[in-house]
Amino acid sequence: MKSQKVKNLEIVPPSEESGLYNTAPDIPKMHSVTLCVGKRASGKTTALVNLIEKMGFDYTILVSPTMASNKELMDRLNVEHTFDDVDDLKTIDKIKEIIKNEADELERYKAELERYNNFIKKIKSGELVADDDLLRFFENDSFIKPTHRFNGEKPKIAVFFDDCLGSMIYSKPRKLNGLSTYSRHLGQLQEGGAIGCSLFFAIQSYKAKVGGLTPTIKNQATNMLLFKTKDQKELNDVAESVGGEIDSETFQKVYDFAIGDGEGHPFLFIDLHKKKGQVSMFRRRFAEYILVDNL
Repeated sequence: MKSQKVKNLEIVPPSEESGLYNTAPDIPKMHSVTLCVGKRASGKTTALVNLIEKMGFDYTILVSPTMASNKELMDRLNVEHTFDDVDDLKTIDKIKEIIKNEADELERYKAELERYNNFIKKIKSGELVADDDLLRFFENDSFIKPTHRFNGEKPKIAVFFDDCLGSMIYSKPRKLNGLSTYSRHLGQLQEGGAIGCSLFFAIQSYKAKVGGLTPTIKNQATNMLLFKTKDQKELNDVAESVGGEIDSETFQKVYDFAIGDGEGHPFLFIDLHKKKGQVSMFRRRFAEYILVDNL
């Protein structure tokens, strides 16, 4: 088969991916949508807490009716906002407002910093300065430089949905579907880009039709943690989600290798958007790549 190129019609990608933050080489990309599937007491919450810690988020927004019983774990995440009424559909709007406020605060700081720098420049050059700038930046015989709690950087925010299966947030999923679709675009900035957030869902059933993860959320997934299950239909559903990468038979081998004898809360970690330098999209837990060609 032959082809003939057309001039001046090449695709030119943006110089920067929206909502992308640097992470260490073996850490998943950020921002992400991570699904964690396992039966009760399988270790889902512990695994996700460890992943959120390792990804280096500045703080976590927690949506969970059981946060008090998991206090020791949740205290590790610098949880700044909590929502325990998982039947309140306004929760998603409140999360969006939190991230919008972060964008507004960052832009306010940058505008104030520019004004401050211009003020200092005028002082040093002997120019007249405006009285309102003096009142704003000069106090107690010293110049007060504007501050920002993240030092002018975009905050990295995780949103963790834990033990929400069967809740109204899942059962009436329009807003949650939207959040999963445009999470990395939340808190848009005038200079371009956005604050964004990463989503983490801990759930007991991958295939629940009502009150569980919708096809929209599953299609947005960038990562998955799959714990031990005896439900072959569930395994088949997950295998379909990675069907473009390996066949179902190979997936079963990968899963069996990751779970092993089932001791010690094992899980298969699947990175659907792995980095170029990572040797496999599959891992046993987080710390051991599974080399598919060697199975």
